[in-house]
Amino acid sequence: MARELFDKMPERNLVTWSTMINGYAKNNCFEKAVELFQVLKDKGIKANETVMVSVISSYAHLGAIELGEKAHDYVVKNNLSLNVILGTALVDMYARCGSIEKAIKVFDQMPERDVLSWTALIAGLAMHGYAEKAIWFFSKMVNSGLKPRDITFTYLLSACSHGGLVEKGLELFESMKRDYGIEPRLEHYGCVVDLLGRAGKLAEAEKFVLEMPVKPNAPIWGALLGACRIHRNAEIAERVGTILIPLLPEHSGYYVLLSNIYARTNRWENVETMRQMMKEKGVKKPPGYSLIEVDGKVHNFKMGDKSHPEIEMIEQKWDEILRKIRLAGYTGNTSDALFDIDEEEKENALHRHSEKLAIAYGIMRTEAPAPIRIVKNLRVCEDCHTATKLISKVFGRELIVRDRNRFHHFREGSCSCMDYW
Repeated sequence: MARELFDKMPERNLVTWSTMINGYAKNNCFEKAVELFQVLKDKGIKANETVMVSVISSYAHLGAIELGEKAHDYVVKNNLSLNVILGTALVDMYARCGSIEKAIKVFDQMPERDVLSWTALIAGLAMHGYAEKAIWFFSKMVNSGLKPRDITFTYLLSACSHGGLVEKGLELFESMKRDYGIEPRLEHYGCVVDLLGRAGKLAEAEKFVLEMPVKPNAPIWGALLGACRIHRNAEIAERVGTILIPLLPEHSGYYVLLSNIYARTNRWENVETMRQMMKEKGVKKPPGYSLIEVDGKVHNFKMGDKSHPEIEMIEQKWDEILRKIRLAGYTGNTSDALFDIDEEEKENALHRHSEKLAIAYGIMRTEAPAPIRIVKNLRVCEDCHTATKLISKVFGRELIVRDRNRFHHFREGSCSCMDYW
């Protein structure tokens, strides 16, 4: 309705354009926001800082670094002020698009920085798995006289969790209230559960949840269930599942996690029970998609989707990649494929995961040594993770994958997450 009115307006000023572009960005219509920005430029209207914050934030979500760099150039060429909000948006964009080096560079160039600017950089470092660097920047922030906010600690604890820094994470958690008077919120408790769970301290993590001064919510139990998946602990997973599934009966991820834990421990009857529960409650797994930017255009791939104009060539390229990585030792891992189908069909489904199609397109359309950057809406599955490591080795390409939880930098057969995600 807003766009309808916008299109009917006989006259529009920059505030009108800004409101419409910002509305799209705020409502996750990122493609629409950047399309409208292009129309604004074509009409010869000069954007202001407010418009550029919405546009740069949209590129951040799309993982479109080439377009993000062009927007940054636009800011510079048009002498727009690199104020705190615009500077922070650029730091966030570069970090989310997989270039933490450029995020740090912009941060260093900012004439003024507030707590949110520092937090955006710490969040970026946490996403990329640079825990020590995140802690170093936190110390620098505190020494500059700024007081951290609760969100700053969320990212710091997340960095420690992904970096396996258990003692440092627990120390930071304790210091929140003691040194800064910040009362831990549910997300901070969730980070500690994740921290302990990822490190294999499952009994400690379960005890921590049970002794929390506030009632644990579904994401906290979910963090513990995720740790049970990593460490194949079906016993604790079962206890967690009986609490978690009634809390959020429509959340497909928890059924899938629990089912995969049962599958790994060969408890096929329980797998069947989980599938049955999902069918009865009408729970469906959200469709996965992967985005890749090539020549300034964002391509969206979904599993089984044939709508891409080059899909036949892409599938042929994937078959070629598959042959080469099989020679390097790849065998499809079907344990995460929650389908009521036989192994051969499962393997076929795995080979059409959206991420693999996006990688095949990246190899088809880009030249080494340019990295291939992918953005996913779901967590990377184990099979895609294994396949991508081998692709980076066999094809000598760097692949940067942003999933729902973090960044994975694949180089020469290994991943920056150290298989710890």
